[in-house]
Order: sequence, then C-alpha cells, then structure tokens
Amino acid sequence: MSEPKEEFNKHGYSADSIQALEGMEHVRMRPSMYIGDVGVRGLHHLVYEVVDNSIDEALAGHCNNITVAINEDNSITTEDDGRGIPVDIHKKEGISALEVVMTKIGAGGKFDKDSYKVSGGLHGVGVSCVNALSEHLTATVHRDGKIWEQEYERGKSLYPVKAIGETDKRGTIVTFKPDPTIFQQTLEYSYDTLASRMRELAYLNKGITIHLIDKRHKKEDGSFEGETFHSEEGLKEFIKFLDGNREPLMQDAISFEGEKNGVPVEVAMIYNTSYAENLHSYVNNINTHEGGTHLSGFRRGLTHTLKKYADESGMLDKLKFDIAGDDFREGLTAIVSVKVQEPQFEGQTKTKLGNREVSASVSQAVSEMLTDYLEENPDNAKIIVQKVILAAQARHAAQKAREMVQRKTVMSIGGLPGKLSDCSEQDPSKCEVYLVEGDSAGGTAKQGRDRNFQAILPLRGKILNVEKAMTHKVFENEEIKNIFTALGVTIGTEEDSKALNLSKLRYHKIVIMCDADIDGSHIETLILTFFFRYMKELIENGHIYIATPPLYLVKKGNKKQYAWNDEERAAIMKEFGESSKIQRYKGLGEMNAEQLWDTTMNPEFRTLRQIQIDNGVEADRVFSMLMGDEVPPRRDFIERNAIYANIDA
Repeated sequence: MSEPKEEFNKHGYSADSIQALEGMEHVRMRPSMYIGDVGVRGLHHLVYEVVDNSIDEALAGHCNNITVAINEDNSITTEDDGRGIPVDIHKKEGISALEVVMTKIGAGGKFDKDSYKVSGGLHGVGVSCVNALSEHLTATVHRDGKIWEQEYERGKSLYPVKAIGETDKRGTIVTFKPDPTIFQQTLEYSYDTLASRMRELAYLNKGITIHLIDKRHKKEDGSFEGETFHSEEGLKEFIKFLDGNREPLMQDAISFEGEKNGVPVEVAMIYNTSYAENLHSYVNNINTHEGGTHLSGFRRGLTHTLKKYADESGMLDKLKFDIAGDDFREGLTAIVSVKVQEPQFEGQTKTKLGNREVSASVSQAVSEMLTDYLEENPDNAKIIVQKVILAAQARHAAQKAREMVQRKTVMSIGGLPGKLSDCSEQDPSKCEVYLVEGDSAGGTAKQGRDRNFQAILPLRGKILNVEKAMTHKVFENEEIKNIFTALGVTIGTEEDSKALNLSKLRYHKIVIMCDADIDGSHIETLILTFFFRYMKELIENGHIYIATPPLYLVKKGNKKQYAWNDEERAAIMKEFGESSKIQRYKGLGEMNAEQLWDTTMNPEFRTLRQIQIDNGVEADRVFSMLMGDEVPPRRDFIERNAIYANIDA
C-alpha cells in the first residue's frame, strides 16, 4: 500500500497563520517545565526544538536540506531551505510575525491547521522557549527576495525586524547561545548525542538531507568534522542500522507504509536470533518511549495476523500449550511511525500517545500489510512461526523459573537473600542498596556503610550476559535471583509475562559499585544491560546510579588527597611538590572501610552518576553492540559517556 501525497499548503503560510497562545514570563523562572531539565538533556533539547521547525517545513513539502552546526563557542546554528518564517505584520500583535514566533510561547504555524497538517515538538513550546533560555539569539530569514534579521537577548528583541540585504535564496537561519545562568551544569554540546537525533530524524523523514557540522574540531585538510544523514528507504534502513549487531533470521527487513482512516502508518520490522523484544514507536517524529495506542494497535495487528497464519499452517498442532502475545514478539525489532494531526500525549513524561482512534488504524494497517507479506513470502513466514514456537517453549520454561524466584521470596527469611546486609530504615525513598563487585569489597562496604539507610548486596564475579541468554536462563541465574528478591521487585502477570511490578521496591537508590578498571566497567555494563532489558522502568524512574571510587591516593607528610583520573593526580602532585607518594587503587578491596566511606559512600562527598535513557532507540543499539563479541567498542563507550552522566552529590 503506497502512502498518499499530502496537501499541506492549500491556504498559504503568512503572518495570519501565526497564533500567539500565551506569554513566556515563566520560561526563565521555571525552565524545567518547558524543556524537562536544565542539565545535559535540556541543553540538547534546545537544538531539537529549533530543528523541529525545519522538519515541519519538510513534512509540509517545502524543505529538503537542514544544516546544524556546533560553533566553536558551543553556540548552535541551524539553517533550512524552507519558506522562511513570515516577517509581515501580525494583525493581532501589531509586530512582525517573526518576532511573534520568537517571543511568544506557543506561537507558531503548527497551531494553524491550514499551514501544517502535522508537526513535531511535544507541547508547541518551539523556538520562543529556546530564545528565552539563550543569552543571545539571531534569527535570519531569506524570504520574498530579501534578507530579514532580528536579534534577542534572553528572549527580548533588541530591535524591530529589519531588511539587511537582498537574496535569491529562501529559508530560516537561527543562531543561539544557551544562557549560562540557566544551564549551570554544562554548556558543552555532545556531538554524538546530536548525531544520534539527526540520524533518527533522517530515517523518519526519508528524502530529507541533514548536515551536522562540528566547528570545534578541524580535520587535517582544514574542513570541519561532521556527517550528512540521508535515507531513501526510511524505516527499512533504520531497522537495519538499529539491528546491525544482531544476527537476523531473514535476509531483508519487512517494511510497509500506507494510510488507514486518515492516519499515515509506516512500519519496519525484522526477527533476529536474540530473545529480546525491541519495539520503538514515533508520533510526528517524537519518540514515544512510553508507547501508547499506536503501539497497542501494532501489537494487536501483529499477534492476530501471525496467530491466524500459524493456525492455518498447521505448525501449532503438536504444541501442548497456548501461544501468548509475547511469543510473537520475542527476537522482534520493530519501528512504528505514525503521523497524527492532533496528538494527545499522556504518561509521566508526556510521551505516551492517547488518541484512541489511532489504535484501530494501526492494527488494521498492520494486519492487512502483514497478511500480504506472509502470503508472498512463505519461506520467511515459516521461519517466523518456528521462532514463535521456540519462544513459547522458552516462556513455558521461564514461567517455572519465575515461580522458583517467587517461592524463594516467600520461603526465605523476610523474603531476602542471605548475602544481603539490609538497612534499618523502612521508608524506600530514604533507602539505598549497593550492588558490590565481589565478596571482599562487599565485606569492606558492609563495615564502612551507614547501616541506617545503606544496604549491601555482594555479587560474585561477572553476572550473566542477558543479551545472549534465553529468558528462563536469566531467571535461573543465582545472582539475578538475588537482585530481584533484594529489590522486592516481581515480574510477570497473567496479561503480560514481562510486566514489572515496582509497588514493593525496597530502595529508591540502587548503586552499582565496581572496581575502577576495565573489568569493573565490564561488570557495570553487564548489570546495566540486565536492568535495561528486564527492569527498564527503574532506569526511567531515576533509581539506578553508578558509584565512582577514586583511582589514586596522593600523600605527602600529613597531607593526602584522592584523585579520580590522571589529570587530577597530576594537579595534586604539582600542588604537593616533589617526593609525594602515589597509591593506585586497583580495586575496591584495596581500600579500608573508612576510605571507602569517605570517597565513595558518604552522601556529603561522594559522586554518583545517575543512569538515564536519553534516546531509547540508540540505547538499544548500543547495548546490543556493547554485549557483542568485540571488546573495543565497549571500552570506548564507557570512557566517552561517563562524563555526560548526571551528578548526585
């Protein structure tokens, strides 16, 4: 089924298309209400808001090229070849439409259905919010043969919109520098983070070309570092990129697009030899990581169609138990993208689609298109059904393993594993548990902790790599069973065998504490992979942290100071002068209880890195890459990303 051509611009795009919804007085006072936070995530969100305007122009059929540049001073310049923001006088506001867009929260053409049929951006916050949170912003518009410009400081215009020249080009250029009084944690942009989002947008909007340039780094030939993102096949290419580290069950991805009940639906999916289900969904380019009605519709359409095909094929006749919905999604990686004119978002982070009508549209589209695929590709259809049968058998075995975990919880004293040294505090919001590498370090941590609110659970060696393990093997693993029972978390319901129940979570801070070396980093990654695949909600709710023990102790006479990296060590040695002594900590076990408390466990002085998922699609790809056979990518990831974690002092 082919996607119909959209008619986006029947009524033109002028000043009258711009509607100002409300003022922007609260943006600077309460920035987190508008962009989520004022840390690393919020800093990058500013770029996404500006780029969303250009993407909207592309969706409307008026823009083909978008350029995003990180300038030397960490300011950002975005440029597109769209129609250019209107500059004529807005009838209601009495000022240029450009100034309305830049200085009024909620103002923009996306609120005028005649200008845009669909648009990205979560809440219509748009570029005016970026303006309010920038110490300086310059908007340059190429439109109607002239170059128009206006500058702003912290959201206020410095002069009226003025013509500064003539041009035969068209489009909008925005350069902004985030306000250091707002973004106090960091003003430095991560190239990798921006590249991940630009790549994602290129896949979601096939045919568009997005250039990313980093002017902070020059190549040997004098040009700047950068990449160009462009996709002709859209989600089909996206799924291949995302699943590149897994072994596919079929040569090519399944992809289709079409429209049902006025809702454009695009789907790409592929089965692999893994045991994980990886579903990613988008509404108007927004990653709806909490799912919603479109994802429910996809699951229903997939399950109904595959079940019907499997029944009619006779391949299920010898199976002694029923096939469940989960079985059809084991080893499945899928991307569902829909365009909705008036999306209604729900959920904790407003990324869960609530439009009821979308569910039926997606379900019908998936069912029709998948039915056609299965009939036209019988060999692949047989491979998929065989995978489903294996998944059902594994689920049956996993259910028995889960029941063992639950029985252990009930039968053990207080429902807790014997290795756990619990804390006396009963309020989970005040409690924290350390998952400690090895019994030796665990013993030191038990001596050094504050018993009132800190619990210790030693883990023996490297836990199971869940990325490569069947589900029942995961639940049979002793260390993983101990983590489940210690946390008080249960998994599986009659409706959803993978559903997580956090109602009895015993600790709101779960701290992974490993040696500060490559082996320790590997163990951290194994534990994080387990949480990402089986307890993702703990990460999403901000419960998972990584402790940062020091690498060195520098001493001279009565003076001593800890160092967490080579740069700090060198600076301390320079301060202490010659004849200073250095102790290199090869592991947690080399510290005594007092040292471990002072450096790594004392809330007044420690540094915890909070684990967050900024991009679920990229996280999925990275975890599958990290837990593959190649060690260098894993090392590189840990070293590069540690500096971007949140700090909890």
